[in-house]
Amino acid sequence: MIVNKLQVSIHWLKDKLTTKQFQVFAAVVVGLSAGAMAVILKIVVHYIQYSFNGNHLFSPEHTPYMVFLPTMGILLTVIFTQKILNGQLDKGVSNVLYEIAKKSSYVKRHKLFSQLVTSVMTVGLGGSAGLEAPIVVTGSAVGSNLATSWGLTYRDRTLLLGCGAAAGIGAVFNSPIAGVMFAMEVLLAEVTLSSFIPLIIAAACGALFSKIVLNEENLFYFRLTEPFNYVNIPFYLVLAFTTGIFSLYFVRISHGINSRMKDLKMGPLSKAVVGGLILALIIYLFPSLFGEGYPSTKIIADGQVEALIKSSIFSDYRSEKWAIVLYVTAIVFIKPIATSVTLGAGGNGGNFAPSLFVGCHLGFVFARIINISGLAKVPEANFSIVAAAGILSGVMYAPLTGIFLIAEVTGGYELIIPLMMVSTLSYAMVQHFEPYSLEVKNMVERGDIFSRDKDRNILLLLKTENIIETNFATIKPTASLRELIEEIKHSNRNLFAVVNEAGQLEGILTLDDVREVMFDPKLYNKIHVQDLMKPPPSVLYVNESMSEVMKKFDKTNAWNLPVVDGTTYVGFISKSTIFSKYRSELISMSGD
Repeated sequence: MIVNKLQVSIHWLKDKLTTKQFQVFAAVVVGLSAGAMAVILKIVVHYIQYSFNGNHLFSPEHTPYMVFLPTMGILLTVIFTQKILNGQLDKGVSNVLYEIAKKSSYVKRHKLFSQLVTSVMTVGLGGSAGLEAPIVVTGSAVGSNLATSWGLTYRDRTLLLGCGAAAGIGAVFNSPIAGVMFAMEVLLAEVTLSSFIPLIIAAACGALFSKIVLNEENLFYFRLTEPFNYVNIPFYLVLAFTTGIFSLYFVRISHGINSRMKDLKMGPLSKAVVGGLILALIIYLFPSLFGEGYPSTKIIADGQVEALIKSSIFSDYRSEKWAIVLYVTAIVFIKPIATSVTLGAGGNGGNFAPSLFVGCHLGFVFARIINISGLAKVPEANFSIVAAAGILSGVMYAPLTGIFLIAEVTGGYELIIPLMMVSTLSYAMVQHFEPYSLEVKNMVERGDIFSRDKDRNILLLLKTENIIETNFATIKPTASLRELIEEIKHSNRNLFAVVNEAGQLEGILTLDDVREVMFDPKLYNKIHVQDLMKPPPSVLYVNESMSEVMKKFDKTNAWNLPVVDGTTYVGFISKSTIFSKYRSELISMSGD
């Protein structure tokens, strides 16, 4: 009853307000709702981990039972997924992109709770992944489902989906600008000034909720102790190159492990156990890989790095300066593996927090080597947090998010110059070798999603098999010119497919190819179709993606291309048909 009255009130308000005014109202509601869910998730995970171990970096004597908690968490996640969600969890930000591109921004209602529950199980019990991806998916579900219940169009539904994601990121980092940047860079293909305003409002509401409720210890937060010194610019440039290399390593090792674990011939529960035991061994050796890992990033930023090795089985070597460097370097290489095993085994989480974790540790190693070697004296904390932005930018393909996130969590723009240098150069280097980010790489390979480009996403909605035209006349290569002319008389097309007895395409024929001989009766029995036909400029295949189809049209400048199934002729696809279908999809997306 209350819900119905609320819905009536919302619809009344929608009728009374202008479109822009209602967008602002909707952004506030979505921002507060998504922010509340993000805050609840952070509090629950923090409480679970704190109840097991106060500082999250347990000592060796606690390790024997703590290391198996992630296995339990992954198992619970898999059981919940199989029993409650019918085996469909849809993990990661890439699935939000998929829903924008191919589901008209409709997000399944169960994602309002399923992402929260499964990520609490996985990360709360020590799975080495981040909470940001589940928060983004949950926030997107909030925006999408509220927009649907209010009867909004595709455009407004997509905007509110982005508002939910921006509010979630803004809440977990108390960083509204980073939330807006994330929504713009990762999710939304088009952001106008009118839609930019609701994004800001939603992110601010999420961050405000977080500011009121969350304690600082729950947030990724640092205080700068040393100012930026322009003398260190050459070192920051080298750091940018280093973060680019490690971002590429992160992307490729994660993709490789996830692919291999997906191909394992075992059931979900068996895979969860195997992955959980591998993760247990990793955490036994490197306890700081337990959970999100933010406590250890704060330890590094506070200059207390010895505490990391003190909590491990290598604590006897904590007085050796190079032992600490080697230990943290090992963590840098192993964290992407731990995260990939967590997710590949069936756990739920994301790569946002792990990328910040790797960057922070990498920046420390980089600065500590410079300091130990005597090349210069550089601030290790500054290099750590700048490197965090570099890895985040390279892994998530979101340089603006990396820049403004670190600027906000450090309480100012003191490091804005090195942040801009490192983030943009790292991103550019990774994109040169990997056109697609880790979040969308798997879907690109399956052909489910291409990019954030709206035009390409609309093309993905079109299926090659649905636009094949079969009303083109066919003729055999052995047919005479006389038979061809008879066929021309009864056809309303000027293009013919030359098909042999086995139904295989051998070539094509147009009226221009026949024009010079068709009016000379003396040639009717002397010339055959095989003398006049020509190979098609290109051939399309039944299951070929529409993006590949358009590439062939662009390359050949053809207006019609034949379609085959293997070598068997099926029909033709016309560029005009594609344009007509594209226009229909565009109209439906714009106005629902």
